[in-house]
Amino acid sequence: MTTRVALLGAGGKMGCRITDRLKDNARYDVRYVEPSEEGRERLADRGVSAVDEAQALDGAEIVVMAVPDNLIGPISEDIVPKIDSGTMVVLLDPTAAYADALAERDDISYFITHPAHPSIIDASSDLSRDDPDWFGGRGREEQDIVCALHQGPDEDYERGEALARDIYAPVRHAHELTTEQMFLLEPALVEMVLGSCLYAVREAYDHVVEQGVPEQAARDFLFGHFRVELGIVFGFTDFPFSDGAREIIDETERDLFRADWKDRVFSEEKLEEIASEVA
Repeated sequence: MTTRVALLGAGGKMGCRITDRLKDNARYDVRYVEPSEEGRERLADRGVSAVDEAQALDGAEIVVMAVPDNLIGPISEDIVPKIDSGTMVVLLDPTAAYADALAERDDISYFITHPAHPSIIDASSDLSRDDPDWFGGRGREEQDIVCALHQGPDEDYERGEALARDIYAPVRHAHELTTEQMFLLEPALVEMVLGSCLYAVREAYDHVVEQGVPEQAARDFLFGHFRVELGIVFGFTDFPFSDGAREIIDETERDLFRADWKDRVFSEEKLEEIASEVA
């Protein structure tokens, strides 16, 4: 028996990734919704055609919203009244749910899933080839995912995780979280903190190149140290930083970060501010 899936935003960046994973999967009968001409052309290149929203939602058991984060709330207000009781609406980001921006209806489920992406620490990941699978979900690089049943009966978690595993395959671990825990991971941990720190690293990289270090030498040296220092900081190795390196790190942290940065970044007020801006 196949599961009827309505894929909204099917011709977009994330929608095309999901289309590639589900279009030849016999477990799913997918109806593709894509308003833009460019998106419809991308679907045609994949051998599938878009249908209108009403046709896609008619009898759909799962609705996947592969749409921009700031449109999830308004689109949910439009589609949720039209779907059948018991339908699962799948979100690819927790922000709208965290911000209470979703249409209210007690007889449907909301399920959230997001990829962790192939790990650079995993020695099995082949990032040396010409076209490495940075994002995951191409069926080449194994990755982990996070999932949350935001609303609905407990048994719907298993239904949502099964779809998420097919969307992001091959999946190693599927971590069951709450919506709030997912929001602490993204955007808080990986966008607000990791993204900001990586841009600072990029600025420092550009600076040493401007000071005369050959760019390829700087790149090779920095990227090699990404791996070894991640191994040290997260305890994957059995050797620490040297005493001198640890002293330099401690001193430089005081120059780079405010002492109360975690209280500021992870405060409830800050997280709600970010959620309201995105949703």
